[in-house]
Amino acid sequence: MGNNDSNDEERRKLLISKIAKFRLFDDDFMSKVFEDDIEATEFLLRTILERDDLEVTESKGQVSVKNLRGRSVRLDIKAKDKDGKLYNVEVQRADKGARAKRARYYSAMLDANALLPGRRKKDNAVPLEKEGQDFDALPETYVIFITENDVLKGNLPLYHIERRIEELGLAFGDESHIIYVNGSYRGNDAIGRLMHDFSCTDPDDMNSDILAGRARYLKNGDKGARQMSIVMEEFGQEERRDQSEKFAIKLLEEGSFSISKIAQLSEIPEERVKELSEQRKEAVLA
Repeated sequence: MGNNDSNDEERRKLLISKIAKFRLFDDDFMSKVFEDDIEATEFLLRTILERDDLEVTESKGQVSVKNLRGRSVRLDIKAKDKDGKLYNVEVQRADKGARAKRARYYSAMLDANALLPGRRKKDNAVPLEKEGQDFDALPETYVIFITENDVLKGNLPLYHIERRIEELGLAFGDESHIIYVNGSYRGNDAIGRLMHDFSCTDPDDMNSDILAGRARYLKNGDKGARQMSIVMEEFGQEERRDQSEKFAIKLLEEGSFSISKIAQLSEIPEERVKELSEQRKEAVLA
C-alpha cells in the first residue's frame, strides 16, 4: 500500500512538471486552452483574420471527423461563428506536419462533414440537391496552420492561400481559405505578440490576459491541472493503442499469421484486427 501511494505521488509530480513545460505550440495543451472557451477562440481568430467583428458561437477541441472510407482525422480546434463559417485551427511543431496536401485534406474534411449525406436507395445515393441541401449550402471555411517554424520560408507573419482563375487573374470564389501563421515571427504587432504567447511556458510572460488566464487555470488551478492530467493519461493510452495497431498492420502485410494470432501478439481485440484487415484490403483496391 505504501509503495503504491509513493508511486502515485511520484507520477503526479512527473505529470505536474510536464504540464508546467507546456506551451500553446503543444497541440493537446492548445486544444484544452481553447476548448469550449468562446472568448479565447474569438480572440485567436480575430487576431489572425484581423477582424474585430467576428463572433464565435462554438469551439471544440480534439474533434474527430471521418471521410467516406471511415478514416478519421483529429482536428485540434473546430470552431463556428455566428454566420455559420467553420474554422479549423491546427498547431504544428514539425514542418512535415504542415505540408500543403495536409492542409488540402483538412479543408476537404471540413467540407465533407458540413453537409448531410444523400439518402441511399439500394446501391444509389440520392443527390444532395434532392435532399434540399445543394452544394451552395457549403459554408465558408478556414483551415489555419500555426507552425512553430516559418515553413513557407517567406519571412512573413501570415500566408493566405486562395484558389484563383489564372487566365483571368480573378479569385475562384469557392470560399475555401487556408492560412499559415509563422510561429517564429516576433514583430511588434498583434501577430508577433500572439506568437510570443504561443511560445511561453509561464502564463505570467504572456501579453494576452485572456490566454494567460486560460493557461494559468490549466497549469496551476487544481481543477484545470486535473483536466490536463486526464488528457495526458488518455494521450498516452492512445499512443500505445496506435503503436499496437501499427504493429498489427505490419503483421497483416506479412501475411504469415492468422487474425487471432495477430490479436494475441499485438494485444488488441480480434474484431479490431478484422477491421484493420478490411481497411487494408479497401486501400489496396482503391
